[in-house]
Amino acid sequence: MAELLSKEQYAALAYQLKFRTQAFIDGEFRDAISGNTFVTTNPATGQKLADVAACDVQDVDVAVAAAKQAFEDGRWAKLSPGERKHILLDFARLLEENAHELAVLESLDSGKPVSECQNVDVPETIHTLRWHAELIDKIYDSTAPTGSAAVTLVVREAIGVVGLVLPWNFPLLMLAWKIAPSLAAGCSIVVKPARETTLSALRVVELAHQAGIPPGVFNIVPGGGREAGEAIGRHMDVSMVSFTGSTETGRLFLRYAADSNLKRVVLELGGKNPAVVMNDCEDLDEVAQFVTAGAFWNMGENCSASSRLIVHKDVKDDLLGLIAKHLKDWKLGDPLDPDNRLGAMVSKAHFDKVTSYLQHAVEGKLKVVQGGATEAGVFVQPTIIDGVGRDDRLFIEEIFGPVLSVTTFSTLDEAIELANDTVYGLAASAYTGSLRNALRLSREIRAGVVTVNCFGEGDASTPFGGYKESGFGGRDKSIWAHDQYTELKTIWINAS
Repeated sequence: MAELLSKEQYAALAYQLKFRTQAFIDGEFRDAISGNTFVTTNPATGQKLADVAACDVQDVDVAVAAAKQAFEDGRWAKLSPGERKHILLDFARLLEENAHELAVLESLDSGKPVSECQNVDVPETIHTLRWHAELIDKIYDSTAPTGSAAVTLVVREAIGVVGLVLPWNFPLLMLAWKIAPSLAAGCSIVVKPARETTLSALRVVELAHQAGIPPGVFNIVPGGGREAGEAIGRHMDVSMVSFTGSTETGRLFLRYAADSNLKRVVLELGGKNPAVVMNDCEDLDEVAQFVTAGAFWNMGENCSASSRLIVHKDVKDDLLGLIAKHLKDWKLGDPLDPDNRLGAMVSKAHFDKVTSYLQHAVEGKLKVVQGGATEAGVFVQPTIIDGVGRDDRLFIEEIFGPVLSVTTFSTLDEAIELANDTVYGLAASAYTGSLRNALRLSREIRAGVVTVNCFGEGDASTPFGGYKESGFGGRDKSIWAHDQYTELKTIWINAS
């Protein structure tokens, strides 16, 4: 982990940065064929950062053709596992050497606190890449018990050209979650970053090329969802798409697959995640720290955020008091100040969406016990709203901002019912001092990741993804992510 710099040092580094703004196709940066660009801004200041190439179907066609040629001639896919591993580890080393630059790029483009980028996003990006690189030569194929008349091999083969469509909330880390297993498997990839957050991905692909990943294997097409994302989803030469983003857009990728070549689709979508707090917790102050982090980390712009606090009525007031105490350490302000733990909303449009929920709380005369206001620009104070019923928008809808709704319960059965009363099923947290309660909560809450007496998402070795409208088709992270970028083949050899 790189050591944090001072506010002045981060500001100086930001001033010196030279942004890559063109598409990266077949080993070189190039303008969009149309010549069109879009403006990317620093959400914390509203200032323009750069004009970025606005790719469309023409650019996607060229990128997919380059990726297909690279895959078919085997310049990457047919390298030995050890050779791919060596290059990916070299790639990770270059990322590490440029950690400060990547952290500042991420902060400028997304409004995220630079300390979060430096301490979490960048090191986890590097770790993810190394984890999957090291996995390449440790996955064994199989034989089947077919008897002496035949030898049967069950092997994995890279699926082909893969489209990777990214969200804006964790640009670097979500890039790593997808490029690491797909490249490790031997695929060629076409990446579309979120329009709001493109700059760090373009720097990463430059370092990947420098590390020795061949031309055509790793391509990036910046642009809008309709112009570039849909073109990837409908392309007949794309064998698989992995998408992280909204449930609404995820549905579109299923339609694109149905309308084209029935490509494999893996979706990691929204969440409305419960933090269930029983009245038998051993350390309520520790619970408060985890709930605070779960609700407000990354300004709540996190699909696994603990956005619903479902708390036993006997401990609600004490818990809210402790959360208020810990929130004093969560300073809101300039993302390039490493003392700040909360930054800006990613855009004015998203700011307007989040603040509409604050207005809803006022109009509904709900009790705002913390925050509830905005600050200059697109900054939203961490907000806690008490007395939220299960029919309220705050309980039902994914806000994707620093807003925590509070709902009470009296019995364990009621807590489980409330936790599962959602169309989503991505993540959940359970806090209890009882092993029996911990087992019931973790087993009966319908979510892909359930943490007990902590908040988190596991590590690189654990799969991440959801139930119901939170996910479809596979998981990010872990060996299971590697498998979804491969096809399974049976080879039956007659030995009689």
